[in-house]
Amino acid sequence: MTDQQAVAVDVVIFGGGVAGLWLLARLRKANYNAILVESDTLGTGQTRYAQGIIHGGTKYALTGKLTASSEAVFQMPGIWRDCLQGHGEVDLQEASVLSPHQFMWSTTSFTSRMAGFFASHVMRSRTESLPAKERPLIFQNSKFKGHVYRLDEPVLDTATIIAALAKPHLDAILQATLESVTFNPDASSQLALKATDGSRWQVATNRIVLAAGQGNAGLLKTMGRDSPAMQLRPLHMVMLRGGLPERLYAHCLGASVNPRITITSHSDTFGEIVWYLGGQLSEDGVKRNEAEQIQAAKDELHDLMPWLDLSQTHWSTLRIDRAEPSQPHSKRPDTSFVDETTGVITTWPTKMALAPKLAADVMEQLQHNEVVASGTEPLPAWPQPAFAELPWQEETRWN
Repeated sequence: MTDQQAVAVDVVIFGGGVAGLWLLARLRKANYNAILVESDTLGTGQTRYAQGIIHGGTKYALTGKLTASSEAVFQMPGIWRDCLQGHGEVDLQEASVLSPHQFMWSTTSFTSRMAGFFASHVMRSRTESLPAKERPLIFQNSKFKGHVYRLDEPVLDTATIIAALAKPHLDAILQATLESVTFNPDASSQLALKATDGSRWQVATNRIVLAAGQGNAGLLKTMGRDSPAMQLRPLHMVMLRGGLPERLYAHCLGASVNPRITITSHSDTFGEIVWYLGGQLSEDGVKRNEAEQIQAAKDELHDLMPWLDLSQTHWSTLRIDRAEPSQPHSKRPDTSFVDETTGVITTWPTKMALAPKLAADVMEQLQHNEVVASGTEPLPAWPQPAFAELPWQEETRWN
C-alpha cells in the first residue's frame, strides 16, 4: 500500500449511526457512488443509547391535539415495518423486533387519565384500550387501578438495526478521521482522511453529508465552519436487572407531553432482563448524581407499581447527550434537520424513528442541486469499523 491513495465518489457521509447508515443504503440503492466514514465503531454515540422505539407521534398528542412533532413522525412506524418485512426502501429483515407494539398506562390521577383519553382519541388509529386479561402481567395485578392502551408502534433492537444496514455495504464504510477539506467553486471538495491503520486517503466528492450527531460540531470546525449550530439535550438514564417479572415496553402518562417514565426491555450478556428507563425521569435526573437518580427511579417505580418486588435488583445509570440543531430557547426540534451550505449537508435526525425522513430529505436536496448518481463502483480495501456494544451488555457498568 502506498502512503496515500486517491478515490473519487459522489457523496461522503460522516457518521455510522442509524441515520448515516440508512442514508448510505438509500444512496447506493439509487446508484450513487457513496461511502461512509466512521472514526469509532458503528452505532456508537447516540444510536447505542437509544431505547429502540419507533415513535408514531402518540406521546406528542397527550395534550389533546396533533403537534408538529406528532405529524412529523406519524408515517414512520409504517415505513419501518415495510423495511422489516423486506419490501421497504432499505432491507431490515435481519433486524430484531423486541416488541411489535408498546403500552401506555395511566394512573388514577386526573391528569394521567386525561392524557390517556386525549392520546387514545387523537391517535385513534394507533391506540387501543385493553381489558385486564390482555394487559401485560404486571398490570393485571389487583392493585393496579389505571387504564392500559396498546400502541401500534414497534420497539427494535438497535444493534441488529445497525448490523442489517451496514453489512450489505461494508465495502463502502471506512474507519478514519477527517484531517482537512479543500472546497472547490462548484461545491465539490477534496478530503484528507487518516485511516486507523495509518494509511491516508484523498477523497474527491461532489457532496459531504454530516450525520455524526454530536460529532457534527467537530467536523464543521475542521472545515472552518461554525454553523449550523448544535444544542445538546442531556439525559440521565437508568438501568436495572435482577428479579424483574417480565419484559415491558411501556410509557406512564403524566401531566406533560413527556411520559413520567418510559420502560424498554433488553438483555445483558447473560440473557437476563434489563429494564432501561427514560422519559421525564431521565430529563429531571440530569441534576442528580448517580445515587440520587437511582433513588428517584426506585421511588417512581414504587409509586407507580407498589406491588413490584425490587429487592433483588441491581441498578446503574448512564449520562447521554442528544445532539440537535440549535433552537430558540433550547426548544425541542419538531422534526429532523437537513441544511446545505456550500457543498456540506448537515443533518440531525433528532430521533431514531425519523432516519427515513432524513434520508429522503437529503436525497431530495442532492437531486435539487443536480448531484448526479454516477453508479456504484468497486472500492479499495480499507479498514472497516467494528460494531458498538450496547451499554447494558457492558459488565463494567454493573460494578
